Amino acid sequence: MASIPVIVKHKGTKHEVDVDTTSNGETFKYQLFSITGVEPERQKVFVKGSTLRDDADMSKLGLKPKQALMMIGTPSESAKNIEKPTTPIKFLEDMDEAEAAQLEGATPAGLQNLGNTCYMNSTLQTLRSIPELQEELLRYSASNDASASSSARQLSQLGLGGLGASTDLTGSLRDLFKQMSETQQGFPPLMFLNALRSAFPQFAQKSKDGHGYAQQDAEEAWSQIVSQLRQKLKLKDNETHSDAGRQTELSWIDKYMAGKFESTMECDEPAAKEGGEEPVKSEDLFFKLNCHINVETNHLRDGLAAGLKEQIEKRSEVLGRNALYSKTSKIARLPKHLPIHFVRFDWRKDTNKKAKIMRKVTFPDELDALEFCTDDLRKMLVPIRDKIREVRKEEEDVERARKRQKRIKAGEDNDSDPLARKEPLQKKKEAQQKKEDASKPAEDTKMEEVEYKTDAQIEADRAASILAAKKELLALVDSKMAADEGANQTGLYELRGVITHQGASADSGHYTSFVKKQGPKDPISGKRKEEDGNWWWFNDEKVSEVDAERIQTLSGGGQSHSALILLYRAVPLPVIEEDVQMSEA
Repeated sequence: MASIPVIVKHKGTKHEVDVDTTSNGETFKYQLFSITGVEPERQKVFVKGSTLRDDADMSKLGLKPKQALMMIGTPSESAKNIEKPTTPIKFLEDMDEAEAAQLEGATPAGLQNLGNTCYMNSTLQTLRSIPELQEELLRYSASNDASASSSARQLSQLGLGGLGASTDLTGSLRDLFKQMSETQQGFPPLMFLNALRSAFPQFAQKSKDGHGYAQQDAEEAWSQIVSQLRQKLKLKDNETHSDAGRQTELSWIDKYMAGKFESTMECDEPAAKEGGEEPVKSEDLFFKLNCHINVETNHLRDGLAAGLKEQIEKRSEVLGRNALYSKTSKIARLPKHLPIHFVRFDWRKDTNKKAKIMRKVTFPDELDALEFCTDDLRKMLVPIRDKIREVRKEEEDVERARKRQKRIKAGEDNDSDPLARKEPLQKKKEAQQKKEDASKPAEDTKMEEVEYKTDAQIEADRAASILAAKKELLALVDSKMAADEGANQTGLYELRGVITHQGASADSGHYTSFVKKQGPKDPISGKRKEEDGNWWWFNDEKVSEVDAERIQTLSGGGQSHSALILLYRAVPLPVIEEDVQMSEA
């Protein structure tokens, strides 16, 4: 690239600028903009008495080294407000591995397979997709646990609690997640694996051939890890009890991942009812829902409905013998994060192993859980769910109208012909009406005054309408439910993670996981931007990006990847702070 050094005079100051002779006048003006702050459209550059045009070929101006050029122009008010960055700009090649892992679009870290540990890797990647869990783990310290050793407490203060005590599964998980956030490479989860096998020896079982460790069930790993976190992660309940006036401890798992059943159990035999036996009502916590699979199960809701009904054989005091009882459960509290387990593995006595149920069972991206809830909970959530759908439809209509308006302005849509987008029959009727009107004698007609709105006014009206609908929606939320931030307050769930199994039995095959990509985080506000709908596929240390259509192939029907655990997250209530500020502005 040939360049010629010239002198540009502006407001009594001389600037030395290298002119790229292969560029044009517009590029040169952008060079001056970077030096003087005057936007290209506000510049006038004089070369030998003539004004420099944007399309001018810089090689044909006959410029000579140190030639003097004149520029006039002042920066606009917006340009004057441009400030130097408070923090120095750092380029990718100058960043260390931890800094690069935090960048927008960075590939998350995979986990190395340490010998049939894909069941654990897929479980950990899915758990890591829960943002509240990561935040709570960072606050966890082994020093808060009375059972922790003194050495573990000292290492925990240094941020190395997972190294100090092999039984501290929670500390190991905290350290592992932190280490994974600082790399884009496959990470070896050795410390956590040791903690898992120490806390739950079943995962240290050797393979039958004597070589290495045996394959395990990802659902069992999920349940054991969650049970350990439930014991260790404690929150301070700010609710003041009138009788005690003191704070109580609440498990993080109970707040964000535990639902509540209200169950009724009664004897199937009419003789028990006639003898005066009353149905037994109970309340129980659950940490996942089971989707039972049989020959009639085609969709997730079929399996969930079957899982909420069960038959139990127990002694009836009225009958004086064992009898069959039916237990029916309804959900009285929906957690913010809801795992659903496909019961695909069934113990077969003839082969003495867990066989896999291959049946295809479809599942939705958005789950409406209200049909499984108690009447009281449905009464609270149905109006909210319906209103959310109304607001969503209105937002989609606005977005479609906005896109169409852009196309019209760009000339892609030709709306000049009023019949262009009408049905043939409608075109025929309107053409006939137009012909009839033309044949009538001309009459004086009174023109009504019509007020036309600008695009900005139409946009403001739409925004005000959506804002009003959101306020109506928030007014529907029960005060007690609004205070329970760990519960689902809408009755709707969106799919965020899937653990899959490939193979014919639980004791063999391969586990992977899919986690939905989050939107990039705004560095200033800290809020997440819109998601692109794609997913991360974690296949041990290999991480790749897939589209949403790939998730629909995980319904089963063979030995290929089929969903074993689904992780749903509550669809949140709308936030109107931004909308209020926009409307006030």
